[in-house]
Parts: sequence; C-alpha cells; structure tokens
Amino acid sequence: MTVQCQKCGKDYEPKRRGGKFCSVSCRVVQHQLVKKGEAWPNPPNGDERYLAEKLVAVGRSATEALVQVEGLPAAEAFSRLRALVEGWAGVANNSIIEKVQYNEQQEMKAQATRVKRVRASK
Repeated sequence: MTVQCQKCGKDYEPKRRGGKFCSVSCRVVQHQLVKKGEAWPNPPNGDERYLAEKLVAVGRSATEALVQVEGLPAAEAFSRLRALVEGWAGVANNSIIEKVQYNEQQEMKAQATRVKRVRASK
C-alpha cells in the first residue's frame, strides 16, 4: 500500500504501519517546521491542501496589497482593495469549495433533523 509523504508529497511504501514520511530527513524537517509554527502538525491532504494553499496565497496578496495602498487617497485605496477582494471571490466558483459548502449544508440539515427529533420526543 502506497501513501503520500506528509512533507514532500511523494508516494512511497511505508516501512511500518502508520508511517507518515518517506525519509528521516522529511520527518525531521517537518518536525522543525511544526516546532517553529511554520507548518501544521497534521498536514492536510487533497482538497484541504488545495484550500490551504489558496488561503496562503490570499494572505500573501493581502499583505502585498496593503503595502501598495499605503499612503494613497482613501478612495483609490478602497478601489484597489475592492478589486483584490473581487478577485478572491472568483475562487468561490471552484468545485472544491462548492463541495465543502455542500458538505456543510448537509451537516446543518442533519443537525436540524436531530434537533427536531429530540424536540418531538419530549
């Protein structure tokens, strides 16, 4: 059974059950990054990784935008920031985000149904 290394993403055959890293160097580097707060203890996979990378990109572009609008007249700064946010909104048309939203809606419906059942049984 092959699994994906949680550091580099390479597919590998783990030497023991529950192996997370393809090599000692990947394990050590990941541990150091977690210790510094530069990585998550349990790196996301698949859709979660994609969304995490998008969030990092949004954060980076927000930082760059704030530097660019510093000292500009308020109206122009607002206009540039609005364009940036509208660009981020384009991500909402992404199938992965739609899938996450669908799952959230299903969970909310299930929770509402459970609440109704509990109220009805009283």
